Amino acid sequence: MTENTDNAGGVQKKQKLNRPHWGVLAAAGAVLLAAGTAYWHYAQGHESTDDASIETHVIPISSKVSGQIQSVGVEDNQHVDKGAPLLEIDPRDYQVKLDQAKAEFTAAKADARRSAADAERAKQLLDRDDVSQQAFDKAVADAEVLQAKALLAEKKAAAAELDLSYTRIAAPETGKVTKKNAERRAYVQVGQPLLAIVTDEVWIIANFKETQLARMRPGQKVTIEVDAFPGRDFKGHIDSIQSGTGARFSLLPAENATGNFVKVVQRVPIKIVFDEPVGGLMLVPGMSVVPTVHFD
Repeated sequence: MTENTDNAGGVQKKQKLNRPHWGVLAAAGAVLLAAGTAYWHYAQGHESTDDASIETHVIPISSKVSGQIQSVGVEDNQHVDKGAPLLEIDPRDYQVKLDQAKAEFTAAKADARRSAADAERAKQLLDRDDVSQQAFDKAVADAEVLQAKALLAEKKAAAAELDLSYTRIAAPETGKVTKKNAERRAYVQVGQPLLAIVTDEVWIIANFKETQLARMRPGQKVTIEVDAFPGRDFKGHIDSIQSGTGARFSLLPAENATGNFVKVVQRVPIKIVFDEPVGGLMLVPGMSVVPTVHFD
């Protein structure tokens, strides 16, 4: 009898241990409900995407004249100011052409002055009936032709001077030298890429889904997380929204009229700018970021 009693007590104790603690479950449910409610309210006032990256101006530098590179004044990843010399092409051939063009212009001006004087004397003689109208007309025509030749020679001299200036290549903007492909004594052709300048100004291109755009407007605040700087938030705002999806401006845009249309959620590029200068940080084109747009 005692053994049965002990067995019954053990079963009751085991059932008591297995019985769920309703207070703990209720508390956990309340926490989950509160967390879910808070997240729902947060999601209603924010939109974010991880399809975003740093962008900047990349200015390709190419040669406008052909020739042998005489000197290169920069190295890879060097920071240069606007107007700083980058490289120089041997200018001697272009200097000779300029000197020749200037000499031709000087001679053409002299011929034009002489011809203009002859036309003026012919007019005076015509007034006294000492020359024929035909001779006067020829003198005037010769003066006009030589004046036109002088103008053409002036333009050629200006073009030669411009070509000479192209032998000295300077930085068009402040930034860093990248993709350097110029070496001393190498021969370059017109239009040949030599290097690129990546400017200091940076911004963000974020590709939000079209279903996220209903409440987005230029000027809205944005919190920016940069993968390269974990734990640090940057402040910015929406600058503009592209008038078209990214796919619409791709190399081979979709042709939905072909009958093989499959609906896919499109993404629209949005330009986001930083509110504070970030020139001292290593933010380069292509870096991944996560922007969060605030609607409140």
